[in-house]
Amino acid sequence: MRYTPAVLQALQGSFVHLKTPHVSAPAAQRDPAVIAKVSEMLSTIERQGFDAVLRYAAELDRWTSRDVELEPEIIASSGSRLPSDLRDAIELGSQRTRDFAAQQRSALTDFETELAPGLFAGARYIPVKRVGAYLPAGRFPLTASAFMTVGVAKTAGVPTVIACTPPQPDGSANDAVLYAAHLSGVDRVFVLGGVQALAAMAFGLLGDLPVDMLVGAGNAYVAEAKRQLFGTVAIDLLAGPSEVAVIADETADAALVAADLLGQAEHGPNSPAALISTSESLGREVIAEIDRQLSTLATADIAGAAWRDYGSVTIANNREIAATLMDDLAPEHLEVHTSDDDWYHDRLSNYGSIFLGPWSTVAYSDKGMAGTNHVLPTAGGAKHSAGLSVSRFLKPLTYQRISPEATHLLAPAVRTISDSEGMAAHSATAAMRLQRLREPASVDR
Repeated sequence: MRYTPAVLQALQGSFVHLKTPHVSAPAAQRDPAVIAKVSEMLSTIERQGFDAVLRYAAELDRWTSRDVELEPEIIASSGSRLPSDLRDAIELGSQRTRDFAAQQRSALTDFETELAPGLFAGARYIPVKRVGAYLPAGRFPLTASAFMTVGVAKTAGVPTVIACTPPQPDGSANDAVLYAAHLSGVDRVFVLGGVQALAAMAFGLLGDLPVDMLVGAGNAYVAEAKRQLFGTVAIDLLAGPSEVAVIADETADAALVAADLLGQAEHGPNSPAALISTSESLGREVIAEIDRQLSTLATADIAGAAWRDYGSVTIANNREIAATLMDDLAPEHLEVHTSDDDWYHDRLSNYGSIFLGPWSTVAYSDKGMAGTNHVLPTAGGAKHSAGLSVSRFLKPLTYQRISPEATHLLAPAVRTISDSEGMAAHSATAAMRLQRLREPASVDR
C-alpha cells in the first residue's frame, strides 16, 4: 500500500508526511525464494500425486497419517467442544454473512430481453460446481474465513464445497474453524495445510474430482500457490498482507483511530496501516496514542513491527487532497472518521470495503458480524477489482434465441463485416440462413 510517484508529484505542496514507512519495498512484494519453492512443490505434487502431498504434510506440518479427511461426526460435534459464548458468536457471524450474501444473490436475476422482433437474448446465473476453500489456522486462526468462503459459496448455490485447514500442534483441526465450516455448509474437510492443500484440491487428489475454484486467505506460500494454479482453476483474488487506512479530521477520536490502525497491523509484521488527515494536531495525537497503546498491547511484537516498518501518517491541505491521496492508496480496508462521512463515501471509489463513522471498526467485518465479506483486494488491487462476494461463484451465462423472422436483421450485417475481414466461413453461416429464408420449403423446422 504505497502512493504512486506520479500522484505525489502532481499533488506536491498540498500535503506533508508526519511518518513514512521504514521499509521501502511493498509489503506484498513477491519473494523469489517463495516463488521457486512453490513452483517446485506444485510440480512435484502434479507428477507424484497424493504421496507427494503426504510427504510435504509430514515435513511441514508433522502430519504422519495417510488419512487426512475428518469424519463428518467430528465436524458436526466441533461446536460442543467450544465455550458457549464462542459457539454463540460463531453462529451469529455465520448467519449474518449468509444473510448478506443472500441479499446480494437476490439482486442477481436471470433475464431475457427482445432486442429486436424475433431476436431474444438473455443471461442465467449458474454456480460453479466445485469449490475448494483454504481455512487458515496458524498463530491466529481466522475463524470467520469459513463464513466468507464456504458459506457464501453455498449461498450462491455451489453444490460441492470442500475445505482444507492445517493441523494444530497436537495434530487436530481447530474446533472453532471446524464449527464455522460446519455451520457454513461445508461438504468435506481435510487436515492439510499450505501449498500441498491447494495442490491436492486443484489436482483432484482427495478422492474426488478437481475443484473448479480455490478461495481463501493464507500466508505468502498459499498466495503464491494460488497465483501459479490460476488457469488450472479459478481463484478469488491474490491477496497480500492485510491493510488498513483511515481518513480522519479534527473531530476524530485519536484513541479510536490508533486502536483501529493497530487492529489490522496485528495481522502480521508486514501489514500496512495508513492515516490521512486534514488535521496535523490529530495526526500527531494518533502517533502518540499508538505508542501509548503499544506499551500494553499483548501483540505489540507484531503490531509494533508493522507500524514501525509499514505505518504512515500524511496530512492533506484539504479534504479533496485527502480523498485523492486515499484513492491512490486504494486500501483493502478504509475507515472514515470525519464530520462529513457522506461526502467521502460519495467521493471515494478505490477500496476493498469502507467503514463509515467511528462506530464502524474493521474488526466487525473481520469476525463476520457486519455480514460483509472480508476477502478483499490488497496492494492497490482495489483500483480495478472488488472483494469476494456471492457473484464470484456465479457464471452469468448468456444465450440467444433467434427466429427466422429476425434473420434479415442480422445476416446481412454479419456478411458485410465478415467479408471485410476475409472470414469466408463466418459469412457463409449468415448467407446460408438468408438462402433458407428465401426457400422456406427446404427448411423443415
